[in-house]
Amino acid sequence: MSPRDPAGPGDSGTNERALILVVERNPVVQRLERYFLEQAGYSVEFASDGLSALKRAQELKPTIVVTEILVPKLDGLSLCRELKANPETCHILVLIFSHLHARDRADEVGADAFLVKPISEDLLIDTVEQLIAQIKKR
Repeated sequence: MSPRDPAGPGDSGTNERALILVVERNPVVQRLERYFLEQAGYSVEFASDGLSALKRAQELKPTIVVTEILVPKLDGLSLCRELKANPETCHILVLIFSHLHARDRADEVGADAFLVKPISEDLLIDTVEQLIAQIKKR
């Protein structure tokens, strides 16, 4: 896979990598997602539940939050709703993925993208790149 151009919203043509906060409780899936995203040139941070993800997103201001719906303490849909309702985090893009076919629910809470598990590397990276391309067009 060739290096990609993951410039985030605050980047001004520098080589800074876009930060992606992944909300995932399964350590095996975490390792896979870290590998996929880092190989594509992104910086990756993790949270294992929705409440800690909300706090981390407020602190880190990632370019994208990637979250499963079924995470503990604050589900991914509620996390998305909270991020989008807060003026300080509403610019953060949210990619929701799930075994549940809940695209309509994800759309209702303001998700920027939705994928059904299992996620392939190519689909995950392509979706992240499409989201970042949206930022660059703003």
